[in-house]
Amino acid sequence: MSERIVGITVMPEYFQTEGVERVLDNLQRAGCNAFATSPYVMEPATEKTGNREPPIDAGAGSVRLLDRPLWGKRELFVATAPSYSFHGDLYRGLKYQPTAASELTRKEGAVVERVIRSAKARRMTVYLQVQAAIPPGYRVQFGGPADEDRPRLPDGKLAPKRLANNGSLASGHILEYTAALLRDLLRAYPEVDGLRVDWPEYPPYFLHDCFFDFSEPARAMAELLGMDFAGMRREAQAHWDLLHGGLTDKKLEELAARKPGGLAELPWVKFKQVLVTVLMQKLRGAMDAEAGGKAKHLVPGVFPPPWSFISGMDYRRVALYASAISVKLYTMHWPVMLRFYADELKAANPGLSDGALARSLERVLGLRDEGALPLAEYRYPEPEEAHPAGERRMRERIEFARKQAGRTPVYAIAHGYGPLEDFRRRFRVAARSSPHGVWVNRYGYLSDAKLAAMKEILG
Repeated sequence: MSERIVGITVMPEYFQTEGVERVLDNLQRAGCNAFATSPYVMEPATEKTGNREPPIDAGAGSVRLLDRPLWGKRELFVATAPSYSFHGDLYRGLKYQPTAASELTRKEGAVVERVIRSAKARRMTVYLQVQAAIPPGYRVQFGGPADEDRPRLPDGKLAPKRLANNGSLASGHILEYTAALLRDLLRAYPEVDGLRVDWPEYPPYFLHDCFFDFSEPARAMAELLGMDFAGMRREAQAHWDLLHGGLTDKKLEELAARKPGGLAELPWVKFKQVLVTVLMQKLRGAMDAEAGGKAKHLVPGVFPPPWSFISGMDYRRVALYASAISVKLYTMHWPVMLRFYADELKAANPGLSDGALARSLERVLGLRDEGALPLAEYRYPEPEEAHPAGERRMRERIEFARKQAGRTPVYAIAHGYGPLEDFRRRFRVAARSSPHGVWVNRYGYLSDAKLAAMKEILG
């Protein structure tokens, strides 16, 4: 992995609608030598039979529109099918099973193989991206675990709302399925250079997400590891009670004055770090078990700090098993996450003021290079609205990850969503912060003008 990687995540539907060679031409004109796609194919559907594209992100992302239309539309409902027929022996006896090939697979599935073959002829690096803990795993937001394999709050209940539909990383059923999926992909697509796994952690989009995982699988895993599950639960519940009914403006600002890195030392968060490490070890071992698998890259796509401090993502541990680590600068999510946290805190502590919430959460999360915005301005940015993410803040996140990862390469991933000039600003920061490589997510938000801006910035 000595060559500097410049890549874009391109979902298969764009190869289907724009054509394989046209998309690859666009990537190379933008200065890319790599891309990631996923092992599925897509077709238009109805609201009743499909999912919205772009994803709605728990309702907040309903403002999003595609820059590059699909089937002539900038927003639509779609259905998917796997792009290949799975190898059943890998899943024998497992609770979770992959989706069977369908008529859509038979009509369109070969496009992924054509993409890989054509890209390799162009000497491009090719990755397949899947979900780490959302069976069947082919595509984000499509699928999910059974209730008994979902992460739970300290009181044992399921979360009232989720954005990432991840299962418990302590669930043996989740681990075994994801390991089988990675082996399956290496058999189906042996020419790929590696696999990217998305969300191999506990994504903290909502405040209550930070208090996972107290599921039954987590209890069993803690006992196996000799960890005090009951003690972790008591401490997590005490923190929950403080945030959900024990706050005043003064107390909130006192808590916000603490360094966010201390979150990573909380007992139940250290437990999550172990679970993430076990997952990565399991996936690396699964890939190594396949013919030629030891030469394939395993690249997790993960949260930046300070969210990594609570998600269980310890870059130092993960670096032991990852070929590289992709750190997400998905800056359109940052203000809405702050707002999600603020709304939950205010609902549980009605006396909190908007000013104290905005100041305190901005201090902890560090979105902007200067002071906090009014709380009402923290929301999902409109398609033509700049993201309130400071350049220094973005650089600091990547610098921290690089320092923690040691010799393991770190790639910044900028997001394509947003207006041209703001995308240019954010991509420039990502490219300059990442000497090993830089990625953009996703091609569907990259107009021709944004592709040209990438080329200009890359020189």
